[in-house]
Amino acid sequence: MYIIAIAWLYVTLLMALTEHSWVAGVATFLLYGLGPVALLLYLLGTPQRRRNRQRREQEAAARAQTDSGTASAPESSRRQPDQ
Repeated sequence: MYIIAIAWLYVTLLMALTEHSWVAGVATFLLYGLGPVALLLYLLGTPQRRRNRQRREQEAAARAQTDSGTASAPESSRRQPDQ
């Protein structure tokens, strides 16, 4: 997917270089190239960001459950130091 985005940016850069003024070239590159590609990559990356967030939340919940499980052990089950 990134190769298509890179190719499109290359095409729009070449389009921008053929403009008559630098202002028109910058506008062409931003409005035809960089803006649409950034929006497309953001929208297509949404499912992966959601999966990453859910994985982090599950890991945090598992870690909290593990931490609370060891902290709430009854006093009688804990090993007493030798005196």
